[in-house]
Amino acid sequence: MQKAVAEAPAPVAAAATPVASAAATAMPVLVALSFCHMLNDMMQSLIPSLYPLLKDEFDLNYTQIGLIALAFQLTASMLQPVVGFVTDKRSMPWSLPIGMGATLVGLLMLSQAHSYSMLVVSAMLVGVGSAVFHPESSRVARMASGGRYGFAQSLFQVGGNSGGAIGPLLAALIVLPRGQWSVAFFASAALLAMVVLAWVSRWYAANNRAARARAAAAKAGGLTLAPGKIAFAIAILLALMFSKSVYGASLGSYYTFYLIERFGMTMSAAQILLFVYLAANALGTLLGGPIADRLGTRAVMWVSILGVLPFTLALPYANLPMTIVLTILIGLVMSSAFSAIVVYAQELLPGRVGLVAGIFFGFAFGLGGLGAAGMGRLADATSIEFVYQVSAFLPAIGLLIALLPRLEHGVARR
Repeated sequence: MQKAVAEAPAPVAAAATPVASAAATAMPVLVALSFCHMLNDMMQSLIPSLYPLLKDEFDLNYTQIGLIALAFQLTASMLQPVVGFVTDKRSMPWSLPIGMGATLVGLLMLSQAHSYSMLVVSAMLVGVGSAVFHPESSRVARMASGGRYGFAQSLFQVGGNSGGAIGPLLAALIVLPRGQWSVAFFASAALLAMVVLAWVSRWYAANNRAARARAAAAKAGGLTLAPGKIAFAIAILLALMFSKSVYGASLGSYYTFYLIERFGMTMSAAQILLFVYLAANALGTLLGGPIADRLGTRAVMWVSILGVLPFTLALPYANLPMTIVLTILIGLVMSSAFSAIVVYAQELLPGRVGLVAGIFFGFAFGLGGLGAAGMGRLADATSIEFVYQVSAFLPAIGLLIALLPRLEHGVARR
């Protein structure tokens, strides 16, 4: 009997080992995901960064440029919610490195494309890689968060924003001087990401059972809001994402053309200023999540979406120095909303992390593509300056935040 009592604590000590291991590996996993997100979005950002080069090489008009953006972003948009829905029901840890393989193939094809149709197919393959990467990696980031969901989402997202900022700079330094074939250099980044994601997938597979048990418990004790109210709140969040993504597309896809046409800048100088704007995006994203953890997601959305309106309204009438200042402020403030929107939606739909990530990452991509295509058509019919005058009113959609239900400390009253 004494022997049995003496040995009783052993299972407790054994059970504590995986917990301690998971806690110890949480930050390395978050950093690895952020790093891979940086590589992923760096490779994706090459596509819009190459628009001026491709426009000259293939004699494209703005509408054709917009359709390339649409092909890339709609591929990711349509597939991401599907990937998220499927993996909520059945985890697929090894989908992360496999999906990155599609990006690798797309970049190699893009470097050798000799027709417009091949350009579109290459962009679609890169979009497929994005569709697989974002929902599953967002799920792993939440698993590794230790409850600091805003921080984890921001750290994950800032990697993507940093990669999006680095991409145009590398395009200006490497691709534009050497030509289209040099895109193949970036396939090595996809290969590196596949190696890192293979390690993340092993951690994911080892910790998946406990994470799914926690997700099931969260879903069972979820919000008491009526399904209609949850659907209404999600619709508002999608409207906010529409405002953010479409205005972001006006800067991400056409800012270089705007600087060249209005201020007579060189292509390389315009790419550097695009990098400055995207770097401000990355910084705003990094700050947004921790602030949301402390002050609440709703407060961050108010400041980020509606608070940027004065800057967007002033931008079309500013001189060059003020244009640079305004775009930095717009990038810094508006980008802080993304993590807050995703975390708020995950609290509304507990246990549906993949679906939420798929909807909001995918919706962002899709709206960016639609926005880029529509603005390209509008720019062909009018001018780039007119595009910025019209899109300046999009942040006013932030007034809808007043209709969102309040969440208490990250969760609604149960």
